Amino acid sequence: MAGKVFFSVSMSLDGFIAPESAADLMGRQWMELQQWVFPQRFFRENLKLGRGGEEGRDNDIVRQTFERTGASVMGKRMFDAGEQMWPPEPPFHTPVFVVTHTKRDPWERPGGTTFHFVNDGIESALEQARVAAGGRDVRIAGGGATILQYVNAGLVDEFSIALAPVLFGSGIRLFEGVDASRVALEQVRSEPSPRVTHLTYAVRPR
Repeated sequence: MAGKVFFSVSMSLDGFIAPESAADLMGRQWMELQQWVFPQRFFRENLKLGRGGEEGRDNDIVRQTFERTGASVMGKRMFDAGEQMWPPEPPFHTPVFVVTHTKRDPWERPGGTTFHFVNDGIESALEQARVAAGGRDVRIAGGGATILQYVNAGLVDEFSIALAPVLFGSGIRLFEGVDASRVALEQVRSEPSPRVTHLTYAVRPR
């Protein structure tokens, strides 16, 4: 049986998931947005940042998100930014399908991550990811425009937001341009932690 298609992001209180410019991805606002995840033990171990780190519900959520994911899909903008920032062993450890118009051979990295470049649309990328996931879930990793395409196409089953007490004021909004006439949500969970509130929703056709 095919797994779910989901996305999981950190979001500011005013609805932004990233700065407008990729050059600001490691800037102050983005670091504040992601500060809940950096101390987590699983995150640190997965990125080879050293031993130790926090354990608790935040750490469990990071680990569970990783464990449920059999393959990921991302857009070209996210890949281009990540290619500059990811370590030689990227943190996915699964196949990743990049939606792009650029033709490129698969890029195999240490640790089990291979990037595949898909030139014929989001549906094709998802179909390939489902096969590669082998029954596990497929994560739409981002960025915001790619997530929105999958939501508007009715291809997302569930999503989780780590809502951070941070204000951006501008940047990339998660739901900017969403086709609200086609999308209905059902709340699955709401879990506060010391740094963020974790919100999970099932997506239904309206």
